[in-house]
Amino acid sequence: MLILNFGAIMVAFRLWGRVGLFVWIPISIIVANIQVTKTIEIFTLEATLGNIVYATSFLATDILSECYGKEEAYKGVGIGFFALLVMTLLMNTALLFKPAPSDLVQESLVTIFSLMPRIALASLAAYLVSQLNDVWSYEFWRKKRPSVGWLWLRNNASTMVSQLIDTLIFTLIAFWGRYPWGVLWQIMVTTYALKWVVAALDTPFIYLAKRWHTRGVVTN
Repeated sequence: MLILNFGAIMVAFRLWGRVGLFVWIPISIIVANIQVTKTIEIFTLEATLGNIVYATSFLATDILSECYGKEEAYKGVGIGFFALLVMTLLMNTALLFKPAPSDLVQESLVTIFSLMPRIALASLAAYLVSQLNDVWSYEFWRKKRPSVGWLWLRNNASTMVSQLIDTLIFTLIAFWGRYPWGVLWQIMVTTYALKWVVAALDTPFIYLAKRWHTRGVVTN
């Protein structure tokens, strides 16, 4: 999953520059909010799927901040927020249509997207707060440590705190009362642990993106 996501985001950036990142952000948000309805076990602990693809949205905004400035990063956050909001409205409206006798997918759509209003509310709140913090924090550390040698610090310091904020807000809104506290705690711990790992492992990719941009390899 890490290879697929990191590979996809770097291909998008290499081919289309900032436009590729603007495309990737809504992809990651929409896919993550579908995958999060599935729970899995990692080393006997329960976790929700979708954490890896969602975490790459923070890599996208960090690359935007580093290469194009905080205003472009804020634009990316707005695009992601709009994409999630529209998807939720469209899919829940689709559920209102009476399926034809030959329909095969209504029950599956209901299973996935009937959860969406609560998950979407949790995701919208968590996404907006954490991403705005990420862009602000990244800019703060960039002013404190502007050299490329400190790129790892601003990337990880901004993302890891923002991911903690995101995990707490999302998990409590989306799953409070749905799962026992023991399961809820496991989801919070494993979710943040996965996001922390992704944040640490994405560091070489932001260096690569910075190098491509500096050398004029990307299209814009």
